[in-house]
Amino acid sequence: MTTAAAYAATSADGPLTKTTIERRALGPRDVLIEIEYAGICHSDIHAARNEWGGTKYPLVPGHEIVGIVAAVGSGVSAHAVGDRVGVGCFVDSCGDCDPCRTGYEQHCTERVTGTYNSVGRDGLVTQGGYSTHIVVTEHFVLKIPEGLDPAAAAPLLCAGITLYSPLKRWNAGPGTKVAIIGMGGLGHVGVKIAAALGAEVTVLSHSLSKKDDGLRFGATEYVATTDPQALKSLRGRFDLILNTVSVNLDMDRYLSLLRLHGTLVELGLPENPLTLRAFSLGVNDRAIAGSNVGGIAQTQEMLDFCAGKGIGAEIELISADRINEAYDRVVASDVRYRFVIDASTF
Repeated sequence: MTTAAAYAATSADGPLTKTTIERRALGPRDVLIEIEYAGICHSDIHAARNEWGGTKYPLVPGHEIVGIVAAVGSGVSAHAVGDRVGVGCFVDSCGDCDPCRTGYEQHCTERVTGTYNSVGRDGLVTQGGYSTHIVVTEHFVLKIPEGLDPAAAAPLLCAGITLYSPLKRWNAGPGTKVAIIGMGGLGHVGVKIAAALGAEVTVLSHSLSKKDDGLRFGATEYVATTDPQALKSLRGRFDLILNTVSVNLDMDRYLSLLRLHGTLVELGLPENPLTLRAFSLGVNDRAIAGSNVGGIAQTQEMLDFCAGKGIGAEIELISADRINEAYDRVVASDVRYRFVIDASTF
């Protein structure tokens, strides 16, 4: 077993504190990773503070992990010591169900295993990337391509694939008009990817405070949703709308922005149920859908795409002793656009 320094939450209302954890002994198909960077996702905060329920304490969060392979099991062939690799939102699945066999491991019907706060095959609770080391089964370890800044690549393991997957599924590209609601940790990566795919991108944000950034990331238009006239002018405009915010919006208002056969994809996780009028779907044969990251093959495809297009997250690199401060700043929307922890400071 490997002893790793880590930061863990021990209760819903207490700070994360420094601790040590034990990583499992290397099995034949396992990869030991020395972590370099770990992104802070808002999901980490929800879990650490038990805002979704079901948190198992003590909890080491973190599912945006980049590091260097330190050792491999005897049966590992895809990765070698010294490789730079990444780990995303899940670290195991059954491998046998239809979703697993077709590249949708995130929808495993038997037991997808989250990177943290989940129960692995050994019966132990998984602990995430706010640590110096992690052991992960070979299939769930991704290659970080040359050309990607490793710190800026870390948020791509969650934010990047969360946006890339629906953009690909709904065929965003040349000739399509895409709107992205919100330009925070998720949305800003989505703007970059959608623009790189060739779509015409509009940002819908509550204010114009990030307009210059949005245009720099590739948007052609940036609209303040607090201006009712501005939204009216966009009715029937978009093929695809991606909602990245986790607050309850007026869904009818945003569905009205879709053109014939357009789709609104819900990526944010608001506290309360979504409400909308059936009439809003009937007009223009509109649809509303959900999306939840992507499988391993598609995540690797996303990383390769981002490397080829020079896309990384906009980050603020912090030391481990600033995690609690970073959590409060994320909740206050006081970051442009993702915090990444330097794991050498654990």
